[in-house]
Amino acid sequence: MSSTVTEVKPTKTNIGVFTNPSHELWVADAQPSLQEVEKGGDLKEGEVLLNIKSTGICGSDIHFWHAGCIGPMIVKDTHILGHESAGTVLATHASVKTLKPGDRVAIEPNIPCFKCEPCLTGRYNGCESVEFLSTPPINGLLRRYVKHPAVWCHKLPDNLTFEDGAMLEPLSVALAGIDRANVRLGDPVVVCGAGPIGLVTLLCCKAAGAAPLVITDIDEGRLAFAKSLVPSVLTHKVEFAHSPQDFATSIIALMEGVEPAVVMECTGVESSIGGAIEAVKFGGKVFVIGVGKNEMKIPFMRLSTREVDLQFQYRYCNTWPKAIRLVKSGTIDLKRLVTHRFKLEEAVEAFKTASDPKTGAIKVQIQSLED
Repeated sequence: MSSTVTEVKPTKTNIGVFTNPSHELWVADAQPSLQEVEKGGDLKEGEVLLNIKSTGICGSDIHFWHAGCIGPMIVKDTHILGHESAGTVLATHASVKTLKPGDRVAIEPNIPCFKCEPCLTGRYNGCESVEFLSTPPINGLLRRYVKHPAVWCHKLPDNLTFEDGAMLEPLSVALAGIDRANVRLGDPVVVCGAGPIGLVTLLCCKAAGAAPLVITDIDEGRLAFAKSLVPSVLTHKVEFAHSPQDFATSIIALMEGVEPAVVMECTGVESSIGGAIEAVKFGGKVFVIGVGKNEMKIPFMRLSTREVDLQFQYRYCNTWPKAIRLVKSGTIDLKRLVTHRFKLEEAVEAFKTASDPKTGAIKVQIQSLED
């Protein structure tokens, strides 16, 4: 089947944001080439050609730049970053019936195989052969034009901006955690970490009816931002000198003697996970969303004698439709989380801003809305 091509008239070359094993970061020409874009992208069956409009910088993007790896996922060559994106459909393959040129979409940045057990049982985040955009060696979405399967492009309602669409990816992370942690109305909940994922998780816990609700962080500025988002939240500044037991004592005192039923751990830091285990009630749950080091020590006997469930999360699945409904309805409002905006050509400065705590950045987005 041939591609169906609309009037594709790109005004700019296809540039992308690259890193490499030497931890360099730069903006340069990317694929598909401008000539390929002008022809409709030479699309394969099921594919669409997209003009990316907004992309958020994730902590993993910064980690691939600075550290060159996350666990076994290693930057071994020149590599395009970015996986939190939304844009416009420019062209579709003739086999695509769900989208048309001009549609505004949020991009789910994975291509699972649909053949392995996780895929066939509906948990495609565990796909053994997944191509996850921005995870080496699969290039990411921080470029002006990209081809992607239509099935992983979700149409945006009229009241969602491209910026909102790009924020659906971190919202999906939080929703996957909330679902599997089974946060329920009236549950006392602690969120560890007031970074972007922690703050989105905070909003979801509030919407789910958690009470009382606490958020922790080492940065008072982040805690103040969390308080401005959710005025009813209780905040706790973490001190490095405190032990996990000190952390637990402080949290329970803050909650007026109530032990948390669930701790949503969004930092991946060993001491924070240990404190969460010490704080949670008998039969409670510590749910780890954060990404940490390869190996760490945990208070095993505390888990054992208190029958604490320790669970972990890897990405997400089946979350985008729900995320869109929540933002469309106003149940979750993510707009204030985007604190800094840069043009694609300014991506290096955007990454420096996102990686420097002194800037006060929460979510930095890279945009090309003038195209």
